[in-house]
Amino acid sequence: MAGLAFAGLLAWGLLLGAAQAQGLSQGEPVDGPDAAPEGILILNQDRFFSDSQYGQRVQAELEAAGLALATENREIEARLTEEELQLTEDRQSLERDEFMVRAAEFDQQVETIRATQDAKTRALNAAAEAAQRRFFNLAVPILLEVVAERRAAVLLDSRTVLLAAATVAIT
Repeated sequence: MAGLAFAGLLAWGLLLGAAQAQGLSQGEPVDGPDAAPEGILILNQDRFFSDSQYGQRVQAELEAAGLALATENREIEARLTEEELQLTEDRQSLERDEFMVRAAEFDQQVETIRATQDAKTRALNAAAEAAQRRFFNLAVPILLEVVAERRAAVLLDSRTVLLAAATVAIT
């Protein structure tokens, strides 16, 4: 839940910062001295991103990378299973100390591989988050236009809204 709140605050902070950079701030009217913003708009950030061509391209690239990583993980798992079976089989013919050394080496190999594969997964997740941040940074001017056209005072992330009329949703 904290991640959702942070994402909402981050998006709102980006929007507010861009609005202030373009001369739109809390005390300034959008269309003149008598036209104060008054509405509330709701944006489903996930849908906004995933329905865009950029979001669809990024998602396709990440899915392909994820499938490649899953395939690699299955291949590694098969190889390690074979090695483990061989080690179990060799246990009968090895001295106890020799077996313990080989078992410890195998365990270390597994831990190293697991750490490497986990790092690859984290890198994919970080790439997805970075792509979304780039998208929203580029989308701020468009969102500002929508806010101005709709004379909205607030743009909220749909994840922070419990109940709303359909007319305030812009995605």
